[in-house]
Amino acid sequence: MKLTNFLRTLAFAALLGSTMTMMISCNDEENPAGNDMGTITGTVTDVDTGTPIPDVTVTVSGMDEPTTTGSDGKYTVTNVTLESHAVSFSKAGWLTISVTVAANKFDANRVATVNASMQNASCRIVGVVTDAKNSNAPLAGVAVSIGPAGSVTTGADGAFAIENLIADDYTVEFTKANYATVTRQVSRHDFVNDVADLATITMGGQELLRGKTAEDLAGADKWYFDEYKGGRNGDVTPRWDWSTNYMGALDFWGNFEEQNEGSTLRIRNDEADQSNPADLNVFDSYVVGSKKIIADNKILTLRIRTHHADDAAPAHFGVQVIDLSEADPVAVKVGDNKTHGSDNYADYDFDLSAYVDKEVIIAIGVYRAQTGDYWKQLVLRRIAFASQKAEGGSWLSGTEVAGLEGWHMTREMLRSMMVNPNKSFTGISPTSGNRDNYIDGYRSWRTVNHLATNWFIVPVNKDPEPFPGEGYIIKTNHTANVSTIVPETYFAAKFAITADNDQLELKTRNFSSDNYTFFKLTAITEAGAVTHIQPSSYPASNAVAAENGCWKFIHETGGGGDPASYASFAYDLSSFIGSNVVLCLGVYNGAANTGENKMSLFSINME
Repeated sequence: MKLTNFLRTLAFAALLGSTMTMMISCNDEENPAGNDMGTITGTVTDVDTGTPIPDVTVTVSGMDEPTTTGSDGKYTVTNVTLESHAVSFSKAGWLTISVTVAANKFDANRVATVNASMQNASCRIVGVVTDAKNSNAPLAGVAVSIGPAGSVTTGADGAFAIENLIADDYTVEFTKANYATVTRQVSRHDFVNDVADLATITMGGQELLRGKTAEDLAGADKWYFDEYKGGRNGDVTPRWDWSTNYMGALDFWGNFEEQNEGSTLRIRNDEADQSNPADLNVFDSYVVGSKKIIADNKILTLRIRTHHADDAAPAHFGVQVIDLSEADPVAVKVGDNKTHGSDNYADYDFDLSAYVDKEVIIAIGVYRAQTGDYWKQLVLRRIAFASQKAEGGSWLSGTEVAGLEGWHMTREMLRSMMVNPNKSFTGISPTSGNRDNYIDGYRSWRTVNHLATNWFIVPVNKDPEPFPGEGYIIKTNHTANVSTIVPETYFAAKFAITADNDQLELKTRNFSSDNYTFFKLTAITEAGAVTHIQPSSYPASNAVAAENGCWKFIHETGGGGDPASYASFAYDLSSFIGSNVVLCLGVYNGAANTGENKMSLFSINME
């Protein structure tokens, strides 16, 4: 009896062992890593209010099915491998975000908590793409992208809508095989009732410049001012050096580089480009902008030199103009092609008299003169517009504005400066820079309405500091020469004043608890009438009126991450409604030998 029971027990144990082995085997097949499975859980809330957001789709990389948040904003995803995962959160009307959870974020209970805050994003960019190759019929299959924030493809009707956006600045790119890529800029101010409507975008039009059609050029950068300089080494120091030469922020196409000697247009000479044919009619690389030509700025002067060129094998360059108001616009050469083959600077002038009283597209470029391994560089030191040829590094010629002697602001500049339609400007650079790497900073200004690309910097006696994190800095010399009449440095831009932009707010700070920074805002009409504007309010630590319309202040707080702490100066421009005025914001050496008194410009808003 005992032997029988023992045998039965032994048999049951063997069967149980077999079953356990099968169970372990099955589990191993479902989870090859053993029991290394965990849970990702968390709560999704509104970044502005902190309230839970229901019905958010939560997708974990490596998982077949997404989950959604409940009414309390909570979600849970189980059976997740204990390794790094990307967790994305999306919902119509909200900005999609993605969070990476690393393997070491799983706790002892194999739970990783991933909370997320989402921003309401009810804005969208819409439009219709048409085909210039097919009688402007709707064009399907166009990839429309604003980068990581979103991309879509046009349907049979050519329409597109990029949704779940916040009101911000975007570069919209339209691409399709066998069509020239088209780009459009959208600013935060273009969203009306949450919609930025680009209307009709035409692709497949004839290229007027290499890589650009009439539709592309319709959105060309405005060349608001009559002078642009490139490079680091100034003709007159400190007037023009690396901190004040911003030609590198213009719209370049092809192969270009910011060098010590200037902004450099180069022949495209990568291995794949060496088979490109010679072409002395179409630019190989160029810089382009839209410019209003009047009698005061009808002569364009280029101050240039070359690299990898000599008299026997010079660089070929020139100027082309496109009048988009023509029924069938074409690129027209201004004069003959020019050649230069020297490391010495020289000035070449181009007569634009045929375009007086028109706003036209102006392209300055270098031509490929032969096929093969061909390498030439055209160094642009200066682009200048005046009533006569500009020589060397001198100030632009003209009649100084009465009452502003020493400013180098002329009556001709007042009349020819183009109206800036923007209302909001920043002094914060998205990308920093220094003497070894400044071009990336300059290029980043193009995306944010930076002061240095929308206002003309005039360093009368002192150079600025363009890259500090607190804002763009204008400053004084450490000198005994006191003046509250002639600025050390100033910004200038022309505006058409209306009821929509007649209030200006300046946010600024300085960096001394002992020495005042002296500054003033000056308005100049196109007729030359000068008004030094007094602030209507001035919340600041210490701000008082000074001589000759200046104000002086001490206010050390404020930074890129602390915008609320800056001093704020408000100005009423309503007396100029209906007029075009040039606004000048300058810093002055109001006290002797007090060091470099600095004024950090965080923002200027005109609403």
